[in-house]
Amino acid sequence: MSSLDSATATRSGKGHRDENFPVASHLIHPRHRGAILAFYNFVRAGDDVADHAALSPERKIELLDRLADSLTGAGPSDLEAEPLKRELAARALPPRHALELLDAFRMDARKNRYANWDELIHYCRYSAMPVGRFVLDVHGEDPARVWGPSDAICAALQIINHLQDCGKDFAGLDRVYIPQDALDRHDANVAMLGEAKAPPQLRAVIRELAQKCLDLLDEGAVLPDLIDDVRLSLEIAAIHRLAVVLAKGLTERDPLSEKVHHGKAAFALTALGAVAATLARRPFRGRTVRAAAQGSRS
Repeated sequence: MSSLDSATATRSGKGHRDENFPVASHLIHPRHRGAILAFYNFVRAGDDVADHAALSPERKIELLDRLADSLTGAGPSDLEAEPLKRELAARALPPRHALELLDAFRMDARKNRYANWDELIHYCRYSAMPVGRFVLDVHGEDPARVWGPSDAICAALQIINHLQDCGKDFAGLDRVYIPQDALDRHDANVAMLGEAKAPPQLRAVIRELAQKCLDLLDEGAVLPDLIDDVRLSLEIAAIHRLAVVLAKGLTERDPLSEKVHHGKAAFALTALGAVAATLARRPFRGRTVRAAAQGSRS
């Protein structure tokens, strides 16, 4: 039996506190945190399989298929799937969002280059958007009202992570999420990702994509005011504000040679500012929701 014969054996040790953005912070009501963390841990197990340097693409897909079968009951029990399986059963929720994340990891096993922005957004449809949709479903929010702006925020979060990690992904996995047509527009090339410092052409590419992330975040900015659950609204507002800060940072800093993240204290202050601003708007939430609904019908 191989020492990498299960998803558990491929775990990187990375947990929810190691992510660039808050995962089920204490802003989330305790009754929902368990389900969100179970989802995160299942997804992290799949992500670790997809990113494991010692596994072949075929072996990665086999292990991802096992995770899917365990979650749906089509295969044997798996340590990484059981907690989420129990949470889904307790809440009568389908496994759809988690299975879509596994589809994204299968893409990662097979594909390491993207031709254009549309291809990248298609990847985000499976690698990022289901995360927001799951959290919203756990809270009983209305999909028709909130999935659209949530999808925009989640795609931006994913691409911001790609940009921050572009050098590491290229060096460690030969994986490039920066679209080829964006490189071509600025006379940049993939090999530049292996340099200690990004050349001006690559900096221009990163600035362009960071601006696209800011546009997505602008599209999703209304989300906190559309959320019924106050605590979730505050969590989303904090994440959104942090994402804006990071995207703006990527327009100014080189992720190959500079730290894009601010320190923990600066991040905490940014998040608190977003929370305070959202709380101040909450008395007007009903008016905001009605205006958004009228706008969507016009």
